[in-house]
Amino acid sequence: MTLRPFHLAFPVHDLAEARAFWGEVMGCAEGRSSDQWIDFDFYGHQIVAHCTGRRADDAGQNPVDGHGVPVPHFGVVLEMAQWEELAERLKAAGLKFEIEPYVRFKGQVGEQATMFFRDPSGNAIEMKAFADLGQLFAR
Repeated sequence: MTLRPFHLAFPVHDLAEARAFWGEVMGCAEGRSSDQWIDFDFYGHQIVAHCTGRRADDAGQNPVDGHGVPVPHFGVVLEMAQWEELAERLKAAGLKFEIEPYVRFKGQVGEQATMFFRDPSGNAIEMKAFADLGQLFAR
């Protein structure tokens, strides 16, 4: 089965900050844009930063593997080498992590590398990877 790209629109308070973060820090190619929104290629998926002039809402946290996971959040499951490269790039950029890059559920079903951070508008992002992608939906 070939996965189809998903589309996600999310709020940002400043398009210039969104362009710098998503384009330069995250390395997402820019697609179409206007003075109110910007499309980005997020690992083959279409995400759209819509300028609302407000920061994203935060519904709180949920405890997972001893960490407070921000809700809501979104992200992509990367290949492990991509995840490691992104973690190093974000550290080099001085990004503040909500949850530092680490291996969650180590030695257990569903073991995965994960990291959480926020964009300049407060949107929570989780990037993860599996040494064994078959663990993605394992129970």
